[in-house]
Amino acid sequence: MMQEQLGPVEDAVGYVLKESAVALRNAMDAALRPLQLSTPQYSCLELLGQRPAQSNAELARGTFVTRQSMNVVLQGLERDGLVTRPATAARGRELPAALTDAGRDRLCEASSAVREVQERMCAGLTAERQRILLEVLRMFRDNLAEPA
Repeated sequence: MMQEQLGPVEDAVGYVLKESAVALRNAMDAALRPLQLSTPQYSCLELLGQRPAQSNAELARGTFVTRQSMNVVLQGLERDGLVTRPATAARGRELPAALTDAGRDRLCEASSAVREVQERMCAGLTAERQRILLEVLRMFRDNLAEPA
């Protein structure tokens, strides 16, 4: 049985999408390094800035890492004084995290650095093309989502 080829990988949407994701991650890592933050740490701070008091599980889902990885991220952010978590759970085992003043300050700096990366990535895109791109990317996500 002969396998059908997709064609040149550089013309495959999934391949170019992955290349773009890797380039974005590398650029974000470089922009955040001077602030002594990793991309997952920044993502955690950003989520807490937008939706305070999230649990480890909620933050893990929002940053696309495992709960175990998020626990390591939160421990580092706590150690650096950027987030706090209660010593004991008010209900169940949930320990909702919150930004400290230092965490809010670092988030402000990091958001500015990430915004510059986003602007560089989207250079040459009109607002309309960016809207269409977002629409297409959401369609990809929805097309591949597991049925409920």
